[in-house]
Amino acid sequence: MKKILNSPDSYVDEMLDGLCAAHPEFYAQPEPRVIVRAGGKTPGKVGIVTGGGSGHLPVFTGYVGKGLLDGCAIGNVFASPSAEQMAATMRHADAGAGVLRLYGNYGGDVMNFDMAGEMVEMEDDIASTTVLLADDVASAGPEEAAKRRGVAGMVYAFKIAGAKAEHMASLDEVTAVAQKAADACRSIGMALSPCTVPQAGKPTFEIGETEMEMGMGIHGEPGIWRDELKPADEIVDEMMERLLADMPLGQGDRCSILVNSLGATPPEELYIIYRHAKAVLDGKGVEIVMPLVGRYATSMEMAGATITLCKLDDELEALLKAPCDCAFWRV
Repeated sequence: MKKILNSPDSYVDEMLDGLCAAHPEFYAQPEPRVIVRAGGKTPGKVGIVTGGGSGHLPVFTGYVGKGLLDGCAIGNVFASPSAEQMAATMRHADAGAGVLRLYGNYGGDVMNFDMAGEMVEMEDDIASTTVLLADDVASAGPEEAAKRRGVAGMVYAFKIAGAKAEHMASLDEVTAVAQKAADACRSIGMALSPCTVPQAGKPTFEIGETEMEMGMGIHGEPGIWRDELKPADEIVDEMMERLLADMPLGQGDRCSILVNSLGATPPEELYIIYRHAKAVLDGKGVEIVMPLVGRYATSMEMAGATITLCKLDDELEALLKAPCDCAFWRV
């Protein structure tokens, strides 16, 4: 393992210390493994919280900020935060209007956030709701869509729900639009190399020097197939075909597209991907709104990329374009 660190055991805590020290205008850490907005709460605004393992910056912690999230509970690399950390985050985010739990569909996160919701409801009388992101089409078929993993689609859900909450909408209204955004997203990824979890000290999986894997998850979960690396346009064609088979788009439809690096893939290669993905959508008469290209949801230093499509209507488009501000994304 070759990483810039002091100790695997201090990796996450020192990262969070550095994040808050570098961006004190956005992030505060009121207690260990809990990140909230600097500057306090907006009375009467619905709080939006998320949680998950480290190793995915800017997801999850980076999207705490105005027009986005109010708080995030963060676990070890690729490991869920505890129910107590999640409950603490909810308490810090509650401003009297309830709290939405908005996060990816992973077993440990679901179990611990459910427990946290029960804790704050009984102990603090905080109303809360849940929306799960399950946008990864490679992880289950349409008939089992509820079993799908949450990946980069949560970036759109954070943005859209966050904008709705800034308008002082009710908990039910924020929850409804978050669910609408989650339902409008489809994602798929591909990987070229593994990453290394500091506390494990070895790669999460092995893949040949000339191979790629289609549909791999952001923690190294198995994909759909593994074979020799293909040209960029062939890779994009398959990714787009799988996305559009699950959520058809055609003449007159509007969508935003996110081409996301899993960590090591450079911007140059992301733009090669975007170039062809745009051509596919242009060929179907789809209008692209506010495309995103860059590192939005990573997997440590994994080489590879994800593509997310978010189908828009007037409401979702207006909320996507509304102002937001954090260290990693400003609209």
